[in-house]
Amino acid sequence: MDITSGLAASAYARARPATQPEPGTASLAGLAQEFTDVLNAGEETAKATMTGRADPHALVQALSATELAVETAVTLRDKVVEAYQEILRMPV
Repeated sequence: MDITSGLAASAYARARPATQPEPGTASLAGLAQEFTDVLNAGEETAKATMTGRADPHALVQALSATELAVETAVTLRDKVVEAYQEILRMPV
C-alpha cells in the first residue's frame, strides 16, 4: 500500500463518523413523538376546560403550543417538498 492510499484511507476513517448523528441529538421518531404529545396535551386541556377542570389560561397556552407545533411541522414539510422538487429538476 503506497502512502497516498494510506492517507486517503485515514482521511475516510476520520470523515466517516461525521456522517453519523451526534449523541444527544433528537431523532425523527423522537420529534414525531414530541409533536404527538403536544397535540394530545392540547386536546386534554381543551376537554378539561370544557368540563370546568382547567383554567382558561392553561387552554390558551396549550393551544398556542399546539399552533406552534403545527406551524413547525408544516414549515418542515414545505422544506422537504421544496428539496424534493429541486432534486427532480436536476439534470441527470
